[in-house]
Amino acid sequence: MFIDGRKVPQGTVVETDLAIIGAGAAGIAIAREMIGAGLKVALIESGGFDFDPETQDLYEGEIAGADYPLTSSRLRYFGGSTNHWGGWCRPFEPLDFEARDWVPYSGWPITRAELDPFYIRACEVCQIRSTAFDDPSAWAEKGKPLALAGGEVETRFFLYSPPTRFGKKYRPDMERAKNITCYLNSNVMEIVPTENGAEVDRLEVGTLSGVRFTVKPRACVLAAGGIENARLLLLSNSVEKQGLGNRHGVVGRFFMEHPHIPSPATFLVTERNLLADWYRTYTKMVTGAGDVVIRGCLMFSEDYLRRERRMGSVITFSPVRPVMAEPEVLPAGASEEEREAAARRSAEDEMFRGILQLARSTNSAASPSGEIGWRLGVGCASEQEPNPASRVMLSQEKDALGLPRTKLDWRLKKSDADNLRANLEAVARAFGGWGEGRVQILFPERDEWTEAEGWGNHHLGTTRMAADPKLGVTDAECRIHGMSNLFIAGSSLYPTGATVNPTLTLVALALRLSDHLKRRFALAAATE
Repeated sequence: MFIDGRKVPQGTVVETDLAIIGAGAAGIAIAREMIGAGLKVALIESGGFDFDPETQDLYEGEIAGADYPLTSSRLRYFGGSTNHWGGWCRPFEPLDFEARDWVPYSGWPITRAELDPFYIRACEVCQIRSTAFDDPSAWAEKGKPLALAGGEVETRFFLYSPPTRFGKKYRPDMERAKNITCYLNSNVMEIVPTENGAEVDRLEVGTLSGVRFTVKPRACVLAAGGIENARLLLLSNSVEKQGLGNRHGVVGRFFMEHPHIPSPATFLVTERNLLADWYRTYTKMVTGAGDVVIRGCLMFSEDYLRRERRMGSVITFSPVRPVMAEPEVLPAGASEEEREAAARRSAEDEMFRGILQLARSTNSAASPSGEIGWRLGVGCASEQEPNPASRVMLSQEKDALGLPRTKLDWRLKKSDADNLRANLEAVARAFGGWGEGRVQILFPERDEWTEAEGWGNHHLGTTRMAADPKLGVTDAECRIHGMSNLFIAGSSLYPTGATVNPTLTLVALALRLSDHLKRRFALAAATE
């Protein structure tokens, strides 16, 4: 059932078993798990069913560090940012969960093995009809992995959600569920705890039209996104003056992204047909379970990351154009613009031509055409080192509800840049040892890294999990340290960001939390 919060009578008090703040991927995943569970659930969403500029404006804020699109990187209506996500899905690696002595503040309080069964369920929620993320034999119909040398660089796969628009796909489930009420256009303005701060007492909810009402839950899940989760905890300061879960000053810290570099390198290969279809582009594969769209990428072996003390990167590539054995000859009537473009290509190719001729002389058969190789465009995303100085704070500016806006101080480190550069050098070694390719590294060594060339719109780490309350906001069960009934869902939980897109993992964590909450409520009922 859906209720427009603007039509709720002023001062209404709603009592419920479970309140979920935010109807994005995590919030909707949890709500679906509660259908028919014998619990009364209130799902509270700031927006409606469609984009609304006034509601979206609540995401505006202040930038104190590296430039970042606070507003356009997320969406504030039913379905959340799944209304514009690209569908890239892949689990985190086992190493990502470990405490790595070369990565400060690393280590999750759970293991990859604990999350594995929930990854399988998350694939179903995200409408992915396979779990063959690391099995090239499953996709052999469209090619095989590059035979790169050295064992440092490996081919792995992203599997794509359609992408699932959670708001559209799962809206009918919410409409039919008799035990779930979704309040639209309803903004949680504060999570108010009891006087001792040990549990949630109530949620104060407001609409842009001026309606105010209260939700009193037995348990509460905050699932408002990687930035907004931290902001709402900081805003909830009427009892705990530093904000909820913030007795050790960790809330909002450790904000991470995946810096995206659009052209970190140029790859050269002697033959275009050496590249499997799924390296080149999104590739549809027909399986017994249905169509699966995949993309092959390059990542780094666990042995390499441990030995060289590196963090991960993901590298994708696709053909741009052939490199010809002879300079391009234009027709007599070519325009000045065409001649200038041809001159640029010729200058670029002059260096590549010699490199490819050398590679072909030792490894390849003679080319039946004028092509001596192909130039590949490269893109990459890389893991960031957790940094407590990179953080979400409250601004002095106020939004339309009268609440302090977000202030984001995103920071990159020289070590992040050094890590990416070293990984690109590993790829260059792998291509050179293979013999059929070469790598020109374009990402420069740098003394500092203050601005990102790009980003993934991935908001990570601001309410991180940790066994020690001094190092994290929640425990292994996603419960805020020192509070009995307030839980977090979403990518703000991540102690480290890994190097792949966060959605599949946050859905897996949400399903895990759902199971925990159902057990918790069942135990409480058994002891009443």
